[in-house]
Amino acid sequence: MAKLNIAPTKSNLLAIKEQLSVAVDGYDLLEQKREILVMELMHMVEKVNHLERDIEKSIEQAYPALKKMLLTVGSDRAERIAHAVKYDYNIKEKPVVAGGMTFNSIEVELPKQQLFYSFMGTFADSDKVMVEFFKLLSLLTEMASIRTIVWRLANEVKKTQRRVNALDKMIIPQNAETKVYIESVLEERDRENIFVLKSLKNRNGGENA
Repeated sequence: MAKLNIAPTKSNLLAIKEQLSVAVDGYDLLEQKREILVMELMHMVEKVNHLERDIEKSIEQAYPALKKMLLTVGSDRAERIAHAVKYDYNIKEKPVVAGGMTFNSIEVELPKQQLFYSFMGTFADSDKVMVEFFKLLSLLTEMASIRTIVWRLANEVKKTQRRVNALDKMIIPQNAETKVYIESVLEERDRENIFVLKSLKNRNGGENA
């Protein structure tokens, strides 16, 4: 690792020591942050895995219910029932704290389930379809929210890892090598100064004699 191109002076030595101390402290803090973020990311990934299993189970219930409904009431009546169903969904951003950091995610407010058709105009099978697909929709919106956090956490882990690597592989070694270089140059100068002073002292002593 090449040292920094600065003059080997005492003031620069003090500055490089300060920079090195800050870099080492920063490395420790970033490493702790990275570990916390990775743990939080793993926790979120586990949530995603659980949700994926729940969604698969919900799909296995919702679509057979829809198929059964179509066989029972017919496609024409099913289409009329579908046209009668109208819901409004409120999607908004929400702050989520994960790993000590705040991320923007999404939140979907699902409306309460309602009856848009008369009891005489439908069958129990159509009600079951509504119930099952509401469950599925709730799981899918939760998945969308968590996946947003996972994506942002993963990006933050990458950014933190890059900073950790930069400090560990470049900044800290470069500052450390520069510090050693300046110290060696200053020590050599001190030895030369001492030698010169001794030579002058010996010369003056000889002349006085």
